[in-house]
Amino acid sequence: MALTAAITVAAIFAMAGLSFAAVPLYKAFCNLTGYGGTTQVARAASSIILDRDIQVRFDANVALDLPLEFEPLERAQTLKIGETAIARFRVRNLSSAPVRMAATFNVTPHRAGQYFQKLACFCLEDQTLGAGEDAVFPVVYYVDPEIASDIETEDVSAVTLSYTYHRSLDEAARVLEAEATNATRE
Repeated sequence: MALTAAITVAAIFAMAGLSFAAVPLYKAFCNLTGYGGTTQVARAASSIILDRDIQVRFDANVALDLPLEFEPLERAQTLKIGETAIARFRVRNLSSAPVRMAATFNVTPHRAGQYFQKLACFCLEDQTLGAGEDAVFPVVYYVDPEIASDIETEDVSAVTLSYTYHRSLDEAARVLEAEATNATRE
């Protein structure tokens, strides 16, 4: 009985470890290529601003196991391609305990992801909100003017920036460990 429990716990940890290793590798691939609508991180604002508008819509989601309320303060912004803008998102911890979380993101249509440039974003680091805490996080971004000269994206007039909050990797690992410990006790 103890051997079966030990094997089960070892298998759970091995699967969790492999799943956590896959995330950073996939993220690195998407960041490099813009695959799946992954946005890019810019070092400086664009020096070119086109006389062409683009609408940027904002979407906010929360994983089912996370006690958060999350929403954009503006549903959409219209700006010139190449113009720098700031979007703000409000997040509130609905629980009576601190929550450590991380936001994943993408842009649709996916082919436009490589042209969505972030200068600053809350999604680049894990965030911790205390019990009942409320915060507003900014995203500073622009849409790269190269979007207008790419045959695959030259017709794009609107993009949606979507975020989903999940538990941070370290908090998810802690929760998995606690669940595995509880399973071996039963």
